[in-house]
Amino acid sequence: MLNVIRTSVYAGRLGITVLALVTAATALSFFAGTTTAQKRQPARHGVICGNPNVPCRTSATFPPNDLPFRIPAKTNIFDTDLFYAVILKSVSVPDENCDTFIPESDRLEAQALFAARKVFSSRCADPGGLSYTNTRPKTRFMAVYAGMTLAEANKMLATVKASGKYPAASVQRMRAAFNGT
Repeated sequence: MLNVIRTSVYAGRLGITVLALVTAATALSFFAGTTTAQKRQPARHGVICGNPNVPCRTSATFPPNDLPFRIPAKTNIFDTDLFYAVILKSVSVPDENCDTFIPESDRLEAQALFAARKVFSSRCADPGGLSYTNTRPKTRFMAVYAGMTLAEANKMLATVKASGKYPAASVQRMRAAFNGT
């Protein structure tokens, strides 16, 4: 009789254990389904239009000094993947003064020198305009798009330095960010 009692206690415990496992498995499958449905999609970023001789199909209109990239229609805020630029020239701006920036004539001169790569310059970040990450807020710069890899950037830096026009040029990794709100 003692064996029967032990067996029924064991069977009872086993039954509870099996019930707990089934309940846990059901809960996990429910939550796993919820988690999968709520998984974040990988962030999409705009493709940079780095060659000014090739039209850029985008929903935004960029002024000549900006680095254009593809922005989907009906998008208010969008940015690019990280990319490399060669900083050609920069100026310090006291108190984030929006009237100080690299003149457009300087940008056009550099654009003529590097015809197949977009030369762009930073300005104050206004709604509907671009800003650039990984840059100093009290500095305005002029740069040439140098590609998506460090190898491309170093090659572009060598080209820039060989021109003799920008001896202090340096490589900078950044994003362009659009705020159309």
